[in-house]
Amino acid sequence: MAEFLEYTLDKFTFKVATDRFYNPEGVWAKAEGNQVTVGVSDFFQQRNGDVAFAEVKDVGTAVAANDEFATIETIKVDVELPCPVSGTIAAVNEKLELEAEVINQDPYGEGWLAVIAAANWAADQANLMTPEVYFEHMKVQAQEEAENL
Repeated sequence: MAEFLEYTLDKFTFKVATDRFYNPEGVWAKAEGNQVTVGVSDFFQQRNGDVAFAEVKDVGTAVAANDEFATIETIKVDVELPCPVSGTIAAVNEKLELEAEVINQDPYGEGWLAVIAAANWAADQANLMTPEVYFEHMKVQAQEEAENL
């Protein structure tokens, strides 16, 4: 079970799971060997609103780090997600087809997007943020958005 760093701003509490790495856009990567499960952070899903639709590229598709691998449509925005790792899509979360809202309900668990067979996890990991660094990055983003409301 993941542990979390938590940050509360006004009435919102954002959690960052400490057992994975993050890109600046809020896509997380959790490796088991060279199989890397990817999804979106709690901050990402709260910031962008209720997920209506999620589409991940097909199993077998080769992806490079920072290339789009999925699109999420919410009531607020459509977001193209950059892949945190290079490799081949090995699995896609089938729940997303009928229950895209699982991303909002459990972004670090049942709401995962895909499993990537990583080409070079060590190299990709070096380009991602640790949970602590992403936590600070997220806090700055949350504060800036709150000031602009």
